Amino acid sequence: MSGRTADRGGPVLLGVRHHGPGSARAVRAALEQCRPAAVLIEGPPEADELVPLAAQEGMRPPVALLAHAQDDPGRAAFWPLAEFSPEWVAMRWALAHGVPVRFIDLPAAHSLARGDDEETADDQEPADEATGRPGARSGAEVRIDPIGVLAEAAGYDDPERWWEDVIEHRGSAGAGADALAPFAALADAMGALRETYGDGGHDRDPVREAHMRLRLRAARREFGDDVAVVCGAWHVPALARRTTMTADRQLLKGLPKVKTAVTWVPWTHRRLSRRSGYGAGIASPGWYGHLFSAPDRPVERWLTKVAGLLREEDYAVSSAHVIEAVRLAEGLATVRGRPLAGLTELDDAVRAVMGDGTDAPSSLIHDRLVVGEVLGEVPEDAPAVPLQQDIDRSRRTLRLKPEALERELELDLRKETDAGRSRLLHRLRLLGIPWGEPTRSRGSTGTFRETWRLRWEPELSVRVAEAGIWGTTVLSAATAKAASGAAGAAGLAEVTALAERCLLAELPDALPVVMQALADRAALDADVGHLAQALPALVRSVRYGDVRGTDAAALREVATGLAERVFVGLPPACLGLDADGAAEMRGHLDATHQAVGLLGQPESERQAGGKQLRARWTGVLRAVGERDAVSGLLRGRATRLLLDDGELGDGGAERLMGLALSPGTPPTDAAGWIEGFAGGGDGGMLLVHDARLLALVDGWLTGVPDAAFTDVLPLLRRTFAEYETGVRRTLGELVRRGPATAPRPPAGDAPDAAVPGFGPGLDRDRAAAVLPTLRMLLGIGQHGFDDEQPDPSRRADPSRPADPSRPADDLTGART
Repeated sequence: MSGRTADRGGPVLLGVRHHGPGSARAVRAALEQCRPAAVLIEGPPEADELVPLAAQEGMRPPVALLAHAQDDPGRAAFWPLAEFSPEWVAMRWALAHGVPVRFIDLPAAHSLARGDDEETADDQEPADEATGRPGARSGAEVRIDPIGVLAEAAGYDDPERWWEDVIEHRGSAGAGADALAPFAALADAMGALRETYGDGGHDRDPVREAHMRLRLRAARREFGDDVAVVCGAWHVPALARRTTMTADRQLLKGLPKVKTAVTWVPWTHRRLSRRSGYGAGIASPGWYGHLFSAPDRPVERWLTKVAGLLREEDYAVSSAHVIEAVRLAEGLATVRGRPLAGLTELDDAVRAVMGDGTDAPSSLIHDRLVVGEVLGEVPEDAPAVPLQQDIDRSRRTLRLKPEALERELELDLRKETDAGRSRLLHRLRLLGIPWGEPTRSRGSTGTFRETWRLRWEPELSVRVAEAGIWGTTVLSAATAKAASGAAGAAGLAEVTALAERCLLAELPDALPVVMQALADRAALDADVGHLAQALPALVRSVRYGDVRGTDAAALREVATGLAERVFVGLPPACLGLDADGAAEMRGHLDATHQAVGLLGQPESERQAGGKQLRARWTGVLRAVGERDAVSGLLRGRATRLLLDDGELGDGGAERLMGLALSPGTPPTDAAGWIEGFAGGGDGGMLLVHDARLLALVDGWLTGVPDAAFTDVLPLLRRTFAEYETGVRRTLGELVRRGPATAPRPPAGDAPDAAVPGFGPGLDRDRAAAVLPTLRMLLGIGQHGFDDEQPDPSRRADPSRPADPSRPADDLTGART
């Protein structure tokens, strides 16, 4: 059933398993032997015109044929091809020998209109090719796995292992061997399965196979019987079966149809390893690519690759490890009765010899070699939607190369190229094309720096096609989508987030529309929580607008008005809240405080009255912190914010803490006050450096009644658990030693004013300890600046005896 025998001519039917290196080698050998006049390949006929692109130098697999409905680009289908795919090998052989290529599967115009579940690359797993997403089938639709049935008949419990032993791990046939014999044997096996199981639950296959037969008849009329067909082995019996043209046309009659567009897109090995869409579900595309490309000794070459990878990652691997691993892998294959060591044997050998019995390098080898981070390339002149063409032009100008391997990109917005990259990535994110995702930088936190995590996924080609409805360029499409999003936004926070994204993407034409929508929503929304939730994003937009040189005056005006409304509504909103409501309001309090700090920065004071804004916010915090009806968590947090801003006078924090921790305050409310005041990672350092506040907390805790202690303990544990281990240890030591008296200043020294939140006075002896290092860093001489002239106005204190060992210009007045 291979289609051609020694005594009878006819088409050569080469049944394959898609993405199988053994099948690819066998197809190449069969084509060299038969030398057909035309090659027919299972695939969408709309792609016939794209075949010549496969011969260009710019085409590098893995790639995929992408077909999508022109009126609905989200309805798309992929036909991926790897270097070791039999279809790709057949196509490249035909192009190299000047042989015509035709695709014969059901047209994408019909499959997309029907929403068909195309077969995956191994004809086993159903997938939704009409949408590119995983197919959904009812439990009643059971599909036969032909490889699994044959493996079970051969006594294997693992279909993949049987296929590898029989096909993938077998070497090429020797000189003089019949290259068609393996296809004949596989066709006979599939014929027996079709006789037993019919279509095997592949209910759409009869329609597809009817179209294949029609295309095969047309090719035989054009080229004669000297044609070769490369298709899934499951379809070979159906193509060899004699049917009438009328019956096949009847099956195709009345099929729905949509207008489609087809192009080549890059693909990845990682995407080939998935079963969603047309991912093929190949567990080890990197290994299959190695089996196909290795000219000989695949085990030795593979373990050499593994050793090179491990050396790059600082593993101590030598050539002796490679030799021993090869011996062990081959020995395991012999014991297990396999013709060639497979990945199981190789993994065991690597674990035992190179990994010292651990699985430490296994995930690295799997990601980098077994699967591989390979991204294909397509020629620049391949058909593409206008938006894709504009993206390609922009990325070439900005020197951004799509890569399958995730990488971080640091951008300095003061540089023109980096600023352009930032604009492009932000505009693509707004269009729903997440080529890059912003992440926190490990270095500078300045607003002129951005860090992106980039990775190009094949599915983004579909996203680009979908976004093409908004415009033909990235700028026009992002502008149109932002304006549409502003009109349809559901809440105030959504509009403010959109305004921030418009500034980051620099969309000057969209910003007025978004700002109008923002002003309208802000005027109608009276919920303080919503207003406080929207304010930070709005203030960040003002800040980024300043950094990027964007005129954000209108945005600043709206942000200031929004802040004023939060100031008015926040104190009443803090009344009568339960624990969950207080915790949520605490987040709004912190966010508003940070936003007001940005709006009130010195460079903003002249433009928006930043100083007055901060003063009004201080009044709001005082109202919240001193009102007994407010939850202790919020009163403590407001007090802490006032303390951090230096708005509490001498003893102000002690006074408020003393009131909050007085015996008349319920213990749970007092514990909440402590959580609000000293919570967070920096709260512990505040208690470490301010013995007065620590003594108040310690005194209150020791006086908590036994009956209330169990209610207070979870709150305190949650507060102190946020501190670092060293801070907790220091607090424990301070409490164990008990209260310490402040050292008296030397006679004649005036006591220094205490810094709010810290102990009284300056410890001059401790400060003097850093002077040698400080002088070295600043280039100051031992007794001051080398070129500094003595100040005649300075006079020694007559009440203090002269100390010859102490420099006259000691900056601290410390005793040395």
